[in-house]
Amino acid sequence: MQPDVLILGSGAGGGTLARALAPSGLNIVVLERGGYLAREKQNWEPRAVFAEQRYHTNERWLDKHGRPFRPGAAYVVGGNTKVYGAATLRRRATDFGPVRHVDGPTQGWPIAYEDLAPFYTTAERWYFVHGKRGEDPTEPPESEPYPYPPIGHEPRIAEVARRLRKNGVHPFHLPLAINLNEADRASSPCIRCNTCDGFPCLVDAKGDAEWSGLRPAQDAGHVEVRIGARARRILTDETGRRVIGVEVESDRGPETITARVVIVSAGAVNSAALLLASRNDKHPNGLANASDQVGRNYMCHNNSAVLAISPLERNPTIFQKTIGINDVYLDSGDPAFPYPLGHIQLLGKATAGVLEAQRPRVPASILTWMATHSVDWWITTEDLARPENRVTLDAQGKIHLAYRSTNLEEHTRLAQTLKTMLGKIGFPIVLFQKMGIEAIAHQCGTARFGADPTSSVLDPFCRAHELENLYVVDGAFMPSASAVNPSLTIMAQAIRVAQSLQERFRAGDIPA
Repeated sequence: MQPDVLILGSGAGGGTLARALAPSGLNIVVLERGGYLAREKQNWEPRAVFAEQRYHTNERWLDKHGRPFRPGAAYVVGGNTKVYGAATLRRRATDFGPVRHVDGPTQGWPIAYEDLAPFYTTAERWYFVHGKRGEDPTEPPESEPYPYPPIGHEPRIAEVARRLRKNGVHPFHLPLAINLNEADRASSPCIRCNTCDGFPCLVDAKGDAEWSGLRPAQDAGHVEVRIGARARRILTDETGRRVIGVEVESDRGPETITARVVIVSAGAVNSAALLLASRNDKHPNGLANASDQVGRNYMCHNNSAVLAISPLERNPTIFQKTIGINDVYLDSGDPAFPYPLGHIQLLGKATAGVLEAQRPRVPASILTWMATHSVDWWITTEDLARPENRVTLDAQGKIHLAYRSTNLEEHTRLAQTLKTMLGKIGFPIVLFQKMGIEAIAHQCGTARFGADPTSSVLDPFCRAHELENLYVVDGAFMPSASAVNPSLTIMAQAIRVAQSLQERFRAGDIPA
């Protein structure tokens, strides 16, 4: 198939975009450097998933000191959504403007929440998002209910929610993208297992970019997915204003694929790396990089996993990830510290197997006791876009990721806030583990959009300011990270971009 639109990457951005464009009748080719994630027993084995990192790349990137690390990147059809936790929250309305943090303000967006709201609604429908409006005191306005009902709490988690409410906290049903039918469990694709968060779904019931994006796109026709095909360089015409092709390596050998429009959706790090690798005489600093912003402003959140232990109470919960808390999302509540702290949500249940995969030297009996008595959480604080936090390439084309955390005081206070909350409801032991540079699931910011070409890479519809037919549609476009999972925002923006792109095609704005 000779594509009208060539999409490089098949994750939350590329997979959703393919589905949104499919009804247009345009010929669409999606390139994925990996293959389809194997359906196998190891999908649900903690050692394979967490200790061996079976579904993450073996590639090594280098940190700012030149030390190698293995990023948590899934190079498969569906991208990182194949192993994500499926938390799908909208950004708060205030997240689209500048937000004042302890380490400085965030960059405002060139669009408002209202511009993205209808596309959030579509993304929630496509990705089987379950939730309940009106419970989260910070949620943005939306008149339509969630397309699927909230996922019910198991008894131990319902009791945790009850105790939190009794202490003035506002737990809400966490929005999750899973294909679950609790009213008819016999026919439900999702079985509410304890191998969901961070695991591939062996029964294909997760709302991921393969099953909620690419598969429906292929059903509509005119969409081809080519696996094992890695984009190496994007080519432009002699003016430098138009992309004319992409150099690709695959099992077929090297080839150049031409298309009327090229969309880069390889994830914030790899998308920036591809643009930098595509430098030419007209773009000597990398494609679309006259602003010198490509690769800069990398963000990935301050994230910590939390193990809260109640020595006298067991937790038999199977599917645990059903509570979110945003009480200190907008403000710490402390007049002496007038800054936001972030978001709290439950994790998938930490089993003895999961803990053993991450702490193999701890005696199994201790890990079993901890898992039996724990309720497990995840906390997220916004980090800031900093030009020195950036993606670069060395002479061999190897990715270097320089990153220094920001807003750590807010994150520390968020941890203490959760510890205090939990201490009041029967959890005297609360353990934290902050994620390191290898945790790139929430990567964003490396090709931010904006109205000013001197300070941004993309326009508000994710088209490169300097090239009329090049787009970047993944977390790279985000000027700020907020403190909620970025997946739903990437999906919503992909649908918004697809609408704009179809309008350009209908208007004859894109030459054949």
